[in-house]
Amino acid sequence: MFRTRSNKGFTLIELLIVVAIIGVLAAIAIPSYTNYMIRARRADAKTALEQLRAAQEMRRSEKGSFSTSLAELQTSYGVPIVAGPPGTPDYAILLNSASATSFLAQANPTSARQTPDGSLFIDSNGTKTPSEKWAR
Repeated sequence: MFRTRSNKGFTLIELLIVVAIIGVLAAIAIPSYTNYMIRARRADAKTALEQLRAAQEMRRSEKGSFSTSLAELQTSYGVPIVAGPPGTPDYAILLNSASATSFLAQANPTSARQTPDGSLFIDSNGTKTPSEKWAR
């Protein structure tokens, strides 16, 4: 009597097809995820700059002039000096130029993963540059 051999397992061709499918899916998903994370971290920087502008407006309404000190804005109004997750911030918040009547704030990328994204700016008039990064 002959016994038939039962196949238990995968052939090499089946395994290679599965690996190829996973490779194609990864090639599509990884760049999309990376772009999504860049936009999410940029949103943190935008929020921090908006908080700084709001704090400057509050200070101007209270004291008649904008603050020239980021430290004052941080202690008095809780303005963040970094944007991103605790321990590994992606942006440093800077007060580039400030006087009693105007200011220019910057979110400068500090992490390698955000450096290609570039800096964001907001001024005392609410002008946001580069505008295409604020729109996304």
